[in-house]
Amino acid sequence: MDGSAPRPRELLEIAVDVARDAAATAHRMRAEGVSVAATKSTVTDVVTAADRAVERQVVDALRRVRPHDAVFGEEYGAGGPEAGAARVRWVVDPIDGTVNYLYGLPYCAVSLAAEVDGEVVAGVVRNVATGEEWTATAGGGAYRGGERLRCSGETDLSQALVGTGFGYDPGRRAHQARVLAELIPHVRDIRRQGAAALDLCLAAEGRLDAYYEKGLAAWDHAAGALVAAEAGLRVAGLGGLPPGPDLLIAAPPALFQPLHDRLAALGASGGP
Repeated sequence: MDGSAPRPRELLEIAVDVARDAAATAHRMRAEGVSVAATKSTVTDVVTAADRAVERQVVDALRRVRPHDAVFGEEYGAGGPEAGAARVRWVVDPIDGTVNYLYGLPYCAVSLAAEVDGEVVAGVVRNVATGEEWTATAGGGAYRGGERLRCSGETDLSQALVGTGFGYDPGRRAHQARVLAELIPHVRDIRRQGAAALDLCLAAEGRLDAYYEKGLAAWDHAAGALVAAEAGLRVAGLGGLPPGPDLLIAAPPALFQPLHDRLAALGASGGP
């Protein structure tokens, strides 16, 4: 087993190649027709055959080029020959925005990130429908189509366009809806588009001013959060905690604290 730490750029090159092939497979399978293969947390939280096929393709591709790395995916969980000892772990969401994918809405993506010693150092998010692609390396900036990204310069929360999302558990949705109802009078407007990785990338280039969501797993945000952070957004949870299932907030420095404080007052990290 190779114990050396690869360069982030090297890992990004692998991630981009794998993600592009995976997105092509997802696009082809959607064109051929897709159906629900199973459900996860609730009957509305679906898995398609494409989710499973694409993740398996990603895992197999990574195994060929870096056989000693660990892989952590949404559909098949953690694995690898030395999963507990591997310095590099890949985090994959084969199709972020599965419901959009199922309905033919062009807002779904392959998300693939590489961690070294527990820190995300490279990530790519590729829109399955449009081919748009966002990349980032730790300390190396965030890009789309060769253009370096910078987040919104908005400083007034009342003028901010804020993205968010909802979980699938009915109780959690009800709580999130109450938070949203109290937040919306204090911002320009809200967008709910159904794919966390893409929302984070839109915030990275200022097409959203900020984004928050409760209930995200590592595969939902690993790549997108790196893109956002490298574009200048502050990405964190509440009260100095790292982003995680309780809450993720991504906002420009001038907006982060006002949005954070408003969400904290509304109990955004609470509920089911």
